[in-house]
Amino acid sequence: MVIKMIEDVELLNLIYKNAQMGLIGIDNIKSAIKNKKFFKVIKEQEQDYHAICTEAVLLLKNMNEKAESVSPIASLMTMMDAKMKTLADSSVSNIAKMMMTGNNKGIIEIQEKINNYEGDDKKIIALAQKLLTIEKRNLENLKKYL
Repeated sequence: MVIKMIEDVELLNLIYKNAQMGLIGIDNIKSAIKNKKFFKVIKEQEQDYHAICTEAVLLLKNMNEKAESVSPIASLMTMMDAKMKTLADSSVSNIAKMMMTGNNKGIIEIQEKINNYEGDDKKIIALAQKLLTIEKRNLENLKKYL
């Protein structure tokens, strides 16, 4: 029972951090986006990530656990990387590539965790699958901006 709860908390925290990284990435590139259509796509992704974070926090709270945030160092590195890359090239294509790289990392991370999850909480699995679907959809939506 305890091991399954630890697994549940770990998966929920991974989901939370994954979505939080998406929000951090978006926050650091939004000001560089001039294309209104592309900006709308990014705003939709931002809303999806907020919803995932909210759901993960709620599920963790129901287990008397708190969400673990992305480390300040990872957040700072993401911010610096985004600022440098958009300073060098703020084209829609470049920003789409940056976001796609993040989506790919997210897909790999969440899929691996789903594959190795030994718990049986259907709400947690559903949330992980929802995030995976969002990451894949984001990737597909960004391809047209390359």
